[in-house]
Amino acid sequence: MSAQRIGILGLARSGRAAAELALAAGHRVYASDAGDDVELRAAAEAVRRAGGEAELGRHDLERLARCDLIVVSPGIPPGAPALQDPQVRRRPRVSELEFAFRHLRAPVIAVTGTKGKSTTTALTAHLLQSAGLDAPAAGNIGLALSEIARRPVPPDWVVVEASSFQLADVDTFAPRIGVLTNLSPDHLDRYPSVAAYYADKARLFANATLENLWVLNGEDAAAMALPGAAPGRRYFFRVRSEPGASEHGGSVDARGELVLRLEQGVIPLLRADELRLLGEHNRANALAAALAALGAGAAVDAARAGLRSFRPLPHRLETVAERRGVLWINDSKATNMASTRVALQSMTRPTVLLLGGRQKGEPEPYTALLPELREHVRAVVAYGEAGPLVEAQLREHVPVIRVDGAFAEVVSRAAGLAGPGDAVLLSPACASFDMFRDAEERGERFRELAQAGREGASAG
Repeated sequence: MSAQRIGILGLARSGRAAAELALAAGHRVYASDAGDDVELRAAAEAVRRAGGEAELGRHDLERLARCDLIVVSPGIPPGAPALQDPQVRRRPRVSELEFAFRHLRAPVIAVTGTKGKSTTTALTAHLLQSAGLDAPAAGNIGLALSEIARRPVPPDWVVVEASSFQLADVDTFAPRIGVLTNLSPDHLDRYPSVAAYYADKARLFANATLENLWVLNGEDAAAMALPGAAPGRRYFFRVRSEPGASEHGGSVDARGELVLRLEQGVIPLLRADELRLLGEHNRANALAAALAALGAGAAVDAARAGLRSFRPLPHRLETVAERRGVLWINDSKATNMASTRVALQSMTRPTVLLLGGRQKGEPEPYTALLPELREHVRAVVAYGEAGPLVEAQLREHVPVIRVDGAFAEVVSRAAGLAGPGDAVLLSPACASFDMFRDAEERGERFRELAQAGREGASAG
């Protein structure tokens, strides 16, 4: 690729990584971010030290309009003013995922979907690593793909968590193996419709060939339909139903064992209760990861060992403490209704649920959770910007306590409602931006508060 003028919009983790990759590849770089904080200043300084130009607090539209290519960070929505400028709109633009892929020298397993992406990505990478392969997890999970693309020695595989924001502006992105965990409405604060959200997810299949392997949720009609006529082999995973006679994929049999049915025959993996992950949805994630890992060449024994040793990711149904007989579970990453529904279905104890934060524009009311709330929840603690709406919609159906104070007060109130044998679950069905920088900060604060006064506590 000849030297180009590359504009980088956004200087958070992926933007900084893309800028450094572009400079390492010999391009000229102008990177900008409308924000200005300590982390962004460090990123801008790193870009300048590497030979690029960086600006904070604004985007220079004239300079962006002179770029040969603009790389857009996933946090910048398509309606951002800088992208609506007529001159800038005429310039070719790609996501950081696409830009990194153009420089990558390793095959990719891409994981997308509404729920379960991060766990399935991390678990797939873990299974491949258990098989002795160099297989980092990258993308939306934390490590920018551009950082992998800069490595002097490429890995054997890269397992990429691909969000809809990252897939929106791909062109040549072509994973060798693709996993679609499930689909449900999400991010409707950014997308005009569910169809538009699903259309970006469908970009996973844009460059499909007969060499591809697609791992699909066989119990999700929308996920089954999304690939359309894309070529390639298809494996299906299911946890509540029996596979078809000629279907290849994975399922849970009547004895509660995870089983794969592949071209070479039936392969038992392990009992579902041997997983360290809570919930039926995580059995689906485990089957999807195993199918992808075996498709990439992992041995069955290594996959079995990896499934047994994998621990939950932070902020995803993560047990963070057990104090005075109360189990504290951090599911801060559950930022939509579907994720909270899944979390509630995983509960085996009477539960005090922390529900609230900033709404994401979902069409469903909170009453859509009533079947799970009635079955599993002792009380709902409604908080944050969504607190009044949560209370208004649920108070006639289940016990609701609204707390308008700081998050510490929210957690303290939940602790007072829970007794021995109960669980306190943070699964808020909302974004965190009314009170926290992100879902991770919210989850870390919940962990700190849950572990405070740890007489007899166990971090779990």
